[in-house]
Amino acid sequence: PKKVHVYKCNCSICIMRQNHHFVVPKSRFTLLSGEESLTDYQFNTKTAHHLFCKICGIQSFYQPRSNPDGYALTIYCVDNFENVFPEGIEWEKYDG
Repeated sequence: PKKVHVYKCNCSICIMRQNHHFVVPKSRFTLLSGEESLTDYQFNTKTAHHLFCKICGIQSFYQPRSNPDGYALTIYCVDNFENVFPEGIEWEKYDG
């Protein structure tokens, strides 16, 4: 996409991690490598799947409770994200 809509979620886990993310449909997401290095963390309703790297601890994407048919990608894990979206980034506070 030329422009991306990024959510700043305030739920308990996102606020601590400063999780600023955008959502893509599952059908448009392909993990190219590293699946064996991921571990899944769930809490509360156990609907969301918070996927973390077992080696470095970074969560570059996860399956959110608010959108179980998509993946939320952490904007800061996109290389050169300021230039990837030529029409800009729209930031929105989200009450999670």
